[in-house]
Amino acid sequence: MERKVKVAAVSYLNTKPLLYGFKNHPVMKMTELTMDYPSVIARQLIEGSVDVALVPVAVIPKMQESHIISDFCIGAEGPVASVCLFSQVPLQEIKRIYLDYQSRTSVALLKLLVRDFWKLDVELIETSDDYQHLIGGTDAGLVIGDRALAQRKVSAYIYDLAEAWMRFTSLPFVFAAWVSNKPLPVEFIQEFNNANSIGIHNIPAVVAENPYPVFDLTAYYTQHISYPLTPAKRQGMQKFLSYLQ
Repeated sequence: MERKVKVAAVSYLNTKPLLYGFKNHPVMKMTELTMDYPSVIARQLIEGSVDVALVPVAVIPKMQESHIISDFCIGAEGPVASVCLFSQVPLQEIKRIYLDYQSRTSVALLKLLVRDFWKLDVELIETSDDYQHLIGGTDAGLVIGDRALAQRKVSAYIYDLAEAWMRFTSLPFVFAAWVSNKPLPVEFIQEFNNANSIGIHNIPAVVAENPYPVFDLTAYYTQHISYPLTPAKRQGMQKFLSYLQ
């Protein structure tokens, strides 16, 4: 390859199993890896400043060209634990929802569930920085990632978006996938896929590397996040994207 492939990934705990195998892997000779949060790397992929990114799937329709290049994703076949609507009151009593600025897919999923599944009449409020302290009374908040795992210890009511999607559609959900904005060499894709698989098959080692007393990471990686990009997950992803059209 003439130049290294620029790859961007999310710096959340849920990506650790996917990234674990990249250390000392031959693919790193072909790769320039950077980390940020989902909406930032989504913008980088759309703009073309990176070649591949682990992006929220809601970004795909916004791309001129897109290729899913890995057999692994950030998905869920039940409660995901880290993408939730948090509240101090039951669902039907919520008046306002603060939206997490870090992910487009989670916000799009929440809006869909609010409108078509929960059928709530609420005000949706965009955020640009920390907002969890505003969750209280009839004001709820969509919180994702590591902050959501911490918020589980705070809020009285937790509504898991992946679980709600499953009830709504009977399909699993894909939050993020490895997407490229151009065709990439087959050799790179094969090595990249192999690197992804190593951590998935070595969860105890991944957990040992990432001590996290807030939540049981073994359970998180094996019972909540579902990493293989299965045909059912692809079907769920297509259904979600069809709602966004």
